[in-house]
Amino acid sequence: MTEQVRDRVEQVRQRMAEAARRAGRDPDEVELVAVTKTVQVSVIREAINAGVILLGENRVQEASDKIALLSSLAIKWHLIGHLQTNKSRSAAELFELIHSVDSLKLAAALDRHGVSLQKQIRVLVEVKLDGEPSKTGILEHDLLPLLESCRQFTHLAIEGLMAIPPFCWNPQDVRPFFRSLRLLRDQAAKACPDYQLHHLSMGMSHDYEIAIEEGATLVRVGTAIFERRPSR
Repeated sequence: MTEQVRDRVEQVRQRMAEAARRAGRDPDEVELVAVTKTVQVSVIREAINAGVILLGENRVQEASDKIALLSSLAIKWHLIGHLQTNKSRSAAELFELIHSVDSLKLAAALDRHGVSLQKQIRVLVEVKLDGEPSKTGILEHDLLPLLESCRQFTHLAIEGLMAIPPFCWNPQDVRPFFRSLRLLRDQAAKACPDYQLHHLSMGMSHDYEIAIEEGATLVRVGTAIFERRPSR
């Protein structure tokens, strides 16, 4: 398995670099977040040995156990799944970056935890691009009001946007959603120049190359590295 994981990591990195160059971008502008949901710690170690340094988890509790077991390694953890306010304290303690802020209530809670922990809580705002009721994220027209409301917070650093577009068998069909998020980020950055909105977290195993061509700075790749895992 070790060589398989290493080979997959190298292949993903190569395809990321090629996508960046096609778009006239520096490959170093794009970071790989290896999604380790349901992946055993022994297999995560293989990815780390292959050079992966950013790991993404969907659930706070599952991440907590893994973070404890891998605490001696020079890696950083991102929370990429939906975050409930009652788990926000643990998330603020554990994660380098939280991709999924989707309400003022959650933003306020994270800011309070940042004050008590004496640290800046780095976050992205999750945007719902397709309007599906089952998905989390704020609607596009709510982004600027949220950013305005978050100006009051002293320990919350909003660094960009995240989105999970609908799955399309043809990755090209997702391109308009990625482009929409980039344009939304650019509009927000112009309207709120005091925010450093440099990150776009978009693109997964099926479509990360298209996402990079459209401006992604963080791609969340699980299956392409670890193969398909059982869902929970």
